[in-house]
Amino acid sequence: MGERADNSFKTTGCKWLQPVSEYLGFPLDQVNFLACQLFALAAAFWFRLYLNPSQANPLVRHAVAALLGIAFLIFCFGWYSAHILTVVVANYLIILQADINNVHRYSLVTAMGYLTVCQVSRVFIFNYGILSTDFSGPLMIVTQKITTLAFQLHDGMCKKADELTPDQRHLAINVKPSLVEYLSYNLNFLSVLVGPCSNYKDYIEFMEGRHISSRLRRHSGTLCNGKNGYDKILNPSPLNAVCQKLLVCCGCMLFFLIVTRALPITYNINPYFVGHAPFLTRLTYAFFSIQAARPKFYFAWTLADAVNNAAGFGFLGMDENGKPSWDLISNLNILGIETATSFKTFIDNWNIRTGIWLKTVCYDRAPRHRLALTFILSALWHGVYPGYYFTFITAIPITMAARAIRRSVRHYFLGSRGLKLGYDIMTWAATQLAICYTVMPFLLLAVEPTLVYYRSMYFHVHIISILAAIVLHHKHKTKDPSANTKTLSSSCCSPPCSAQCQPVHSNNNDKVDLKLSLRDE
Repeated sequence: MGERADNSFKTTGCKWLQPVSEYLGFPLDQVNFLACQLFALAAAFWFRLYLNPSQANPLVRHAVAALLGIAFLIFCFGWYSAHILTVVVANYLIILQADINNVHRYSLVTAMGYLTVCQVSRVFIFNYGILSTDFSGPLMIVTQKITTLAFQLHDGMCKKADELTPDQRHLAINVKPSLVEYLSYNLNFLSVLVGPCSNYKDYIEFMEGRHISSRLRRHSGTLCNGKNGYDKILNPSPLNAVCQKLLVCCGCMLFFLIVTRALPITYNINPYFVGHAPFLTRLTYAFFSIQAARPKFYFAWTLADAVNNAAGFGFLGMDENGKPSWDLISNLNILGIETATSFKTFIDNWNIRTGIWLKTVCYDRAPRHRLALTFILSALWHGVYPGYYFTFITAIPITMAARAIRRSVRHYFLGSRGLKLGYDIMTWAATQLAICYTVMPFLLLAVEPTLVYYRSMYFHVHIISILAAIVLHHKHKTKDPSANTKTLSSSCCSPPCSAQCQPVHSNNNDKVDLKLSLRDE
């Protein structure tokens, strides 16, 4: 965000805000994105107050939400928005015409195939090595929604109840959506630009005015200490949650303006810096530049969450204190990320909804080779930049080493509070440095910059993790693989019992495979 040269990327969207872009020094595509999200926030309040289910027919709500979403796409991406509309309409035709027994397969192949073609053309034809706010982002979100709906429709219309998990039974769809409902779910202004991907049934309940009552009934008597507040509050206001999330957004934006722009990622591969700075200096700069890069993701995802909450969508239930929680579709837990003492903890709290999507459409469905197939789907969904694959491949030996080291040494530090605190501090530092090393290619994108960075780091994390995994591998027997499946499948069904009702099934893009590798973290 704000790291590329002005002339390296030309937006295909509306140029009305070009003077604002030049004045602020931000690329126009990012200014357009921010303007739409702020407008969406205002529209969401209006949507909840003046177009609520008691005053407007669900059909009207669906139509308004879809039309506003389409207007945002055209404003941000111009004629490139046609790609998003095309894949949505094509998949609706598949739902109508295809054999219902195979509709989920056809939808997955069509949506992922179209996304991959667009990713290839964007990367290798138009702007290789440039991280831009272009149409592929919304297309990725739409791909998640299309496939989620298709699989849940297949569950509801083709499978018996005893063939589904409890979560799948609850989310199964028994009736094909109308065109307006389908367009609204995929293109609504609340999530069309940056997500998150929600379940179709939750979205329909929200549009029809049953969202909050359904969540309260579902969790009555199941939350911590029994304090669900079901009889005490009928229509909890999201205002406090929205204000809190907007404050987080303001903090992230301030951090970005002051710190992030002063620590550009690309300086890690600056020839003079790489050639003259000592190793510890390079390592320190890499650590802080990665830390500084996170707030732009925090900002985008938290603002998107606030937009949905402002419209009245995202109610999770009542926490153990009887207060409403609006984290149903939250995409991250910032405190969990920044204090993570293991890869698993970090992954559990990052890009939550994408991890749930991977689990929903791939891991829970694959008859065999679940991890490999989930990894492939995650990689294809992200795109075709080599840096993404460097990140995924690098994560494999690191997660194996983390598990082996933890099994070997952790029990020595549990004897006293002081030792445990020291262990937590060391594992926090190791985790943050390993995350920094792993995700750097994800931000550098191309092959050459990635190799320059890893050579400047002497591939030390690769070497240490591989050696640790090999040396410690034979000291401990691997647990029964069935425990992995049990852990993963049960997590998505656990009641929200934390103080903030954080969903316990939160996942990362590649969380499913990493989470299983780190099941003992």
